[in-house]
Order: sequence, then C-alpha cells, then structure tokens
Amino acid sequence: MPLIGLLSDSHGRAPTTQRGVDLLLEGGAELLLHLGDVGTVEVIDALCTPRPGTTQPVPARLVFGNTDWDVAALSAYAQDLGLGVDHPVGVVDLTGRGPADLSGQLVFCHGHEHGPMAGAVDDDARYLCHGHTHTCIDQQQGRTRVINPGALFRADTYTVALLNTDNDELTRITVPSA
Repeated sequence: MPLIGLLSDSHGRAPTTQRGVDLLLEGGAELLLHLGDVGTVEVIDALCTPRPGTTQPVPARLVFGNTDWDVAALSAYAQDLGLGVDHPVGVVDLTGRGPADLSGQLVFCHGHEHGPMAGAVDDDARYLCHGHTHTCIDQQQGRTRVINPGALFRADTYTVALLNTDNDELTRITVPSA
C-alpha cells in the first residue's frame, strides 16, 4: 500500500477529523493511520469513511495517546467497527514496496513514550510516524525518516499528511477549520 494517510491529535474534534479523512481519501490514501489522542468514538467513526465512489471504508489503524483516558472502551469500539488497534505501537511491513533501499518497516506510535521512538530509530525502521507534539516534522535520524503529520487540534494550522511509500514522497495537506 503505497499511499498512507497520517493524522494525529484529534482530541475529540470529529468534524475536523472528518475533513482530514476526506482530504486524505481524495488524495488516494489506501490506509489511514491515526497516531493518537483520538479522544472520542466520533473520531473513530470518522476513520470509517468509505472510499469516494464506494461503500467500502479504507483500512484504518490507530494507537492511543496520553489524553486517551479510556483506552479499553475506545479500543473495543474501534475493533467492533473493524479498525486495527495497535496500541501502543504499530508496524506496517513495507518489504517489497518500492526500491530495495526503501524497503523495511513503518513504525507508528503516539510519541509521548521515549522507548518506542528510540526503538524504531535503533532498529533502522524506514519510517517512524508519531503525533503528540502538534508540530509538523519531517527529518532523518540515521536511516529512519521521522514524520509527524501535525495536529487536528491546538495548532496554528490543522494538517494531515499523505505518505507515498513507493517513491518516498510526503505531502502535507491543510485541513480547513470549521
């Protein structure tokens, strides 16, 4: 799946999350990853949006963040809807995707715990995607490209990102406020 939609830090803002999901799907996202601080079941509902022109939702996975107080209830709700819950850390295997020097794993977490972040870099993951800081990040740490798509709450500009794992291209998308 070369086009991965990244979003984070919704903090219960379902309408803003829905706009972000819609923009990612319009951009061709084949998988959605929510990187934590989901906040409410309504945000999880937004992740179940059908692909344009179909009734089938795009696959979606999520981790929870430091402000997701009832992880057990949110996990159960997400799993009942068919979403993947990878809390506290998820891995997308990219082996065989793109040029040989771009193969490997995409590790995703919220970013508030040092261990998963350091582990991904130490293990030379191809990508480490995280939220938590509400700041857009795209930097190289050793062999690992570290990406934060920004936030859908408490940010000057709300953003999501579309990562093409076949050509290593990252596209930031501004999400309009309500």
